[in-house]
Amino acid sequence: MSVNGYQDLVQGPLRTYLQLSQQIGGDVATHANLVNEAFQEQLRYIQLAVSRGKPSEAEQMQLLTPTSNKISAIQQFREKNRASQYFNHLSAISESIPALGWVAISPTPAPYVKEMNDAGQFYTNRVLKDWKEKNKTHVEWCRAWVQLLTELQAYVKQYHTTGLVWSGKGGAAPPPPPGGMPPPPPVLPDVDFSNMSVDDRSALFAEINQGEGITSHLRKVTSEMQTHKNPQLRQGPAPYKPAAAAAAPARPAKPLPTPGAGALPDKPPVFARDGKKWLIEYQKGNSNLVVENADMNNVVYMFRCRDSALTVRGKINGVVLDSCTKCAVVFDNLVSSVEFVNCQSVQMQVLGKVPTISIDKTDGCQIYLSQEALDVEIVSSKSSEMNVLVPKSNGDYTEHPIPEQFKTLVNKPPTGLTTSPVENKG
Repeated sequence: MSVNGYQDLVQGPLRTYLQLSQQIGGDVATHANLVNEAFQEQLRYIQLAVSRGKPSEAEQMQLLTPTSNKISAIQQFREKNRASQYFNHLSAISESIPALGWVAISPTPAPYVKEMNDAGQFYTNRVLKDWKEKNKTHVEWCRAWVQLLTELQAYVKQYHTTGLVWSGKGGAAPPPPPGGMPPPPPVLPDVDFSNMSVDDRSALFAEINQGEGITSHLRKVTSEMQTHKNPQLRQGPAPYKPAAAAAAPARPAKPLPTPGAGALPDKPPVFARDGKKWLIEYQKGNSNLVVENADMNNVVYMFRCRDSALTVRGKINGVVLDSCTKCAVVFDNLVSSVEFVNCQSVQMQVLGKVPTISIDKTDGCQIYLSQEALDVEIVSSKSSEMNVLVPKSNGDYTEHPIPEQFKTLVNKPPTGLTTSPVENKG
C-alpha cells in the first residue's frame, strides 16, 4: 500500500508538474528533470523499506546518500543560474525540495513536509506576481508544485505517520530480550525470639523509655569539627561517577540557524555585472560600494555580505539583499521593488520612489522613506524588528513599527476568518 500510494503521487501531481515545466522550457525544464530523478530515487528507497527491516543508523545514512545527492544537485543548479530569467522558479523548488528528507524525520514527518512547502511559497508568490498577466502556464506551474508537496504531506501522514515504516523482515538483528524477573530478596536469618529472656527485653524497653537522657552518651560536635567553620574539612573525595559517563565527552549543543550571512565562506568578494544583473557577493567591511550608470532594466543582487553599505545611483528595476548581515542600501528610484531575504540588521533608504518593499525571514530592518515614497506597499513574512521611518517637515523622522503579532477570529456566521494586528500597549 505504501509503494502504491507513492506511485500514485509520481504518476499524478508529479507528472503534471513535469509537463508544465516542459511547456515553460529552459532552465525550468532542466531543473524539473533533476526533481524527477529525486522522486524516483525516493521511490526506490521506499520499495527497499517494504522489503527489509530497519537498518542501523550508519547504514541508513549510506542508503540515503543517492537521494541526498539529488537534492544537492537541485540546489546547486539554482546557485549556478542566478542570472536566469527563471531564478524565482528555481528558488521555489530549491527552497522546498528538502521536503524529500521526511524519510529521516521522526516522529512528525508530515508537518516537516508542510514546513518545507511553506518555505518555497515566498518564491512561488513572486512567480505569480511576475507572470500572472503574461503567461498563465506559470500560474498553473506554481499550483502544480504546491499541490505535489501538499499530496506528499497527505501521503506521509497516511502511511508513515510517525516515520518511515520498515517491514521488519531481515536487516539489523533485533535487540536481545530484556532479562527475567529480578532475583528475590535475601531470606532473613532465622531468629528465635523466644530465646530472648524477659530481662533482656525489659532492659531494651527501659533504655528506649529514657526520653531525653537517651542522647547523654553521644559525643558533642565541637567548633573544630564543624565544616562551615573549617573549609578544609570539605575537601573530600569527589562524588562517584560511572566510568562511561566520565569517559564520554560532552556533546556540544548544535546552534540554531539564524538569519543573515553567518560565517562568511573563504571566497573572494565579487562586484561584477552579468548582463542585466549586478552581482555583489561576499563583501565584508566595505562601505564604498557604488552602482552607477546602470540601465532601467537592471537588477542589483547583494548576497552574503557583512558590515557593508551599497549606493545605487539612477533608476533601475530592483534591488535584492539575500543573506546579508549589518548592511545598508541607499538608492534613488526603483521600477519594481527592493527585497530583503534571510537578512539580519539591515537598513535601506529611498531618495525617490519605490513601489514595493518585500521582507522575508529577516530579523531587524530599518526602512527610511522619502516624501515621494509614502505610497509604498510593504509586504513582510516570517520577520521581526521592522520599523518604517516617515519623514517630517522639519527633516526629522517618525518611527512606526510593523506588526509582528496578529489575532485571528472566525467570522459569525462562519464564512471565513478575520485577522488583525495586535497592538502592544505595554
